[in-house]
Amino acid sequence: MTSTASLAAFVVDTPVDAIPDAMLHEAKRTLLNVFGVALSASTDHSVDALESLEVPPDAASPRATVIGRAPAGLAQAALLNGYLAHLQDYDDTHFPSILHPSAPVWPAALAAAEDRDASGRDLLAAFAIGAEVACRVAMSIHPWHYNAGWHITGTTGGFGAAAAASRLLGLTREQTEQALGLAATHAAGVREAFGTNGKALHAGHAAASGLRAARLAAAGFTGPTAILEGRRGFWAVLSPNGHDASVIDAVATPLDHWELANNGLKPFANGVVSHPLQDAVIQLREADAIDPDAVTAIEARVHPLVLELMNLEPTVGLEGKFSHRHCAAAALVDGAGHEAQFTDARVRDPRIAAIRSLVHATVDPALGEDEVHVTIRLADGAAHTIHVPHAIGSPENPMSDAQLEAKYRAITAEVRSPERAEALLAATWSLDQAAKARETITLAGGR
Repeated sequence: MTSTASLAAFVVDTPVDAIPDAMLHEAKRTLLNVFGVALSASTDHSVDALESLEVPPDAASPRATVIGRAPAGLAQAALLNGYLAHLQDYDDTHFPSILHPSAPVWPAALAAAEDRDASGRDLLAAFAIGAEVACRVAMSIHPWHYNAGWHITGTTGGFGAAAAASRLLGLTREQTEQALGLAATHAAGVREAFGTNGKALHAGHAAASGLRAARLAAAGFTGPTAILEGRRGFWAVLSPNGHDASVIDAVATPLDHWELANNGLKPFANGVVSHPLQDAVIQLREADAIDPDAVTAIEARVHPLVLELMNLEPTVGLEGKFSHRHCAAAALVDGAGHEAQFTDARVRDPRIAAIRSLVHATVDPALGEDEVHVTIRLADGAAHTIHVPHAIGSPENPMSDAQLEAKYRAITAEVRSPERAEALLAATWSLDQAAKARETITLAGGR
């Protein structure tokens, strides 16, 4: 059996009962996070532009929920929801591959579930399976693919979106294999887009492409059946410097280890590799009551990816999400890293800019991606030092359900009444008991 065929068999043949309850609960956690971050992003002006170009006023049925917006056609809903879920860089991260699985996979699953009137449990299972496929494909090409400049969420997210949609649409193995092939032919996204709206568009495009691929395959449309291993396939073209087929070929039912266990939800609304630095600065700020105006230096030993991915000198809010100096400065002054810390005004604030100039990071290749050493020096000569082995939000130090709920409430407060927000929260936690997932999904729609 080829690697692509192995994935298709996993998608079709895995029974819901073979998915551990812990992974179904993790799926609910990621969905609650998607609802929260997408609602928070739903009033951004860029969403208006995308919606006006992608959703014609007379869009035909069937239609699906767009989080925080009016309904749209299925593919358009997947596009918009994927964009919304990733716009604030506040979604989730699969640490072994740096993939953000929820932003491309959940939107495709939500639209397909509404279209087929799926149960909540079947929807959760489809997401878990789709996320597994996306993570496995991402792991098979990491780090070669990412190091070449590709945005792995855009390029591999479509595999997961197609897998989740194929599962919900009831495709056969052969149809699912072709759906994966069709989705992969639209794989796109390069890291030069980081710090712009283009980055979030990668996730939306992957979601829509995956959903479209599954629907086309269901209608008899043909696609390549050896898309991973083919001589001119995904591995050969998008990761010519290396790939590891073993992580794909290890997929089996029942699965011994699910990659959702290696997924982390973000406590901060920026690139995940700076989270250890922010966590450390906030811990020192709170434990030692540090006065930001007394600080003369913030010195950090960081993982190499911090300087590779988070080294912008920001002039606008989106760029601040990819500046480790801004992340550290905002953490010191505000004690937070929410969307309010990444507005244009906050990035241009003279006090924040002055503290950014005090941040000095050096690479330590021995550190893990979720690890950091930080020293904050003060004008009186005092030095406050901390080692964070695993930052909050990492698989080894995950956000609790209570912390996730607090994040959800905080980021939805300006766009949802408490009553509507709480109704969606409660429905998400009980989604596995819902006979019709649509009843939960539609609670996220509308202004």
